[in-house]
Amino acid sequence: MSGSGRAPRFYFSLRSPYSWLAYRELLERHPDVAGAVEWRPFFEPDGTSERLLAELGGSFPYTAMSRAKHLYVLQDVRRLTDARGIAFRWPVDRDPVWEVPHLAYLRALRGGLGPQFVAAAYRARWEQGRDICDRTVIAGIGAELGLDPAELAGASDDPELRRQGALLLKDICDDGVFGVPFFVQGFNRFWGLDRLPDFVAHLRARAGGDGALPPPAAPAVGLGARAVDDGHAGGCG
Repeated sequence: MSGSGRAPRFYFSLRSPYSWLAYRELLERHPDVAGAVEWRPFFEPDGTSERLLAELGGSFPYTAMSRAKHLYVLQDVRRLTDARGIAFRWPVDRDPVWEVPHLAYLRALRGGLGPQFVAAAYRARWEQGRDICDRTVIAGIGAELGLDPAELAGASDDPELRRQGALLLKDICDDGVFGVPFFVQGFNRFWGLDRLPDFVAHLRARAGGDGALPPPAAPAVGLGARAVDDGHAGGCG
């Protein structure tokens, strides 16, 4: 589990609409918090990642999503985006492999363009309705950012990035993360879009004085048949 001396963390998923909305609110309303937390990608592992995670002693938290919950999420996200005046399109995921976009994020981060990749991937998925598990879509994002399209699209084939991804999955287990967006500060945990204000208030109270937040000690590192716990209106996988 995270100790009290570690930097606060924001676990985000490019897959989750609630994570996308939390990302937008962090940047628009709390940019200092966005700059002070460690950004940690959260993704459902494929068979290779599950094996690597098991070798590290971890086990990813899965909870089946019922049809009723799925329909609720569709309605809820529509309400939330309408209330915020945000236009969005539901993407269609066909045999998704979530390492494709999330390990591509690690590759972009290595090139100094992690935040730009997150912005482009969220835009592609939630504003354009594109399949970000399609390697051609990721290659297009790479070209847009000036990164090698083939390297970005093939990030999930890179053994070193696979190893880094498994370590991030182990952090998810160790931090007790079971859905996204998820915020961690020491032993305090906040789950869901509607807990973001509480997380921000908690960080500002700990900072004291004018509530200014220091930068993180380390740089950012990071709806289907299987999903993490999404029983909360403001959080899902």
